[in-house]
Amino acid sequence: MAAVSVAQAFRRDRVGIVSLGVVGFFLLLAAAAPLLAALYGKNPTEHYGQNQAGLLSPEGLPMLPNGGVSAQHWFGIEPGLGRDVLAQLLYGIRTSLLIALASAAVVAVIGVVVGVTVGYLSGLVDRAFTFVCNVLLAFPALLLLLTLGPVVQTRFVGPGEDEPAWMQFTVLVLVFSAFGWVPLAMVLRTLVRSLREREFVEAARAVGASRRHIVFRELLPNVWAPVLVHITLTVPAFVTTEAALSFLGVGISEPIPDWGRMISRGSEVFYDDPTYLVFPGVSLLVFVLAFNLLGDAVRDALDPHTVR
Repeated sequence: MAAVSVAQAFRRDRVGIVSLGVVGFFLLLAAAAPLLAALYGKNPTEHYGQNQAGLLSPEGLPMLPNGGVSAQHWFGIEPGLGRDVLAQLLYGIRTSLLIALASAAVVAVIGVVVGVTVGYLSGLVDRAFTFVCNVLLAFPALLLLLTLGPVVQTRFVGPGEDEPAWMQFTVLVLVFSAFGWVPLAMVLRTLVRSLREREFVEAARAVGASRRHIVFRELLPNVWAPVLVHITLTVPAFVTTEAALSFLGVGISEPIPDWGRMISRGSEVFYDDPTYLVFPGVSLLVFVLAFNLLGDAVRDALDPHTVR
């Protein structure tokens, strides 16, 4: 019944329904990017402009109006390299979502395990947890992200070699996860500390239930709501962080399509070709806004005190 009431509350939120549709649309585009690119007849790495006479100026910028937008290139071409913008956007969604969803999944697992364990055991474990959380919260995560990329490149990649795509993805996911689990674990720790004194937990202890039974059967089913809300709010945060790192040149590198690097390139050629900045910028804005609104709607639906 609780799930039914939550679903009913969510359906009454029109903003949440629209946001869910937008997020679902982006997820569908990411999953179907290879198929859509094949139907469209373009790929994100081919330099189309350099193969067409008169399309690029001597300075490497499109000579056609509106950034080269045409029937052949619906969103235009990239200044200089002539790559198709729409194909890059489609594959850029895959890049951002893969990193964000993988990081959110790892964060959820670590946060649930640590938060529930610490909340149930308390004592010395709780004091150690508090110390670790304070250290991680005080640590400049962005600085680590900015410095770790060159360090990995130097230590694990030979001179003149490109850093493998899997290594770039892994580094980002690991760093995001190393710091992202702390807020969730702190919330769950507080929640579990209150739940362990409730009547249903006391009743389970009275009948001789084991700790494993209490944790998995009594406590975990009551913490899924904050976990779900945290994930819906964490994914867009990871997407924007990854885009910001790529914008600064330390995230995902060429030739992997990425929204942050497209925005960085668009800012460089904005006065000559503003369309190249508009498309990835608007896409990122719409996606993050929709995901944040979806997170708010989920939180309101799960909150029994919300007035509608």
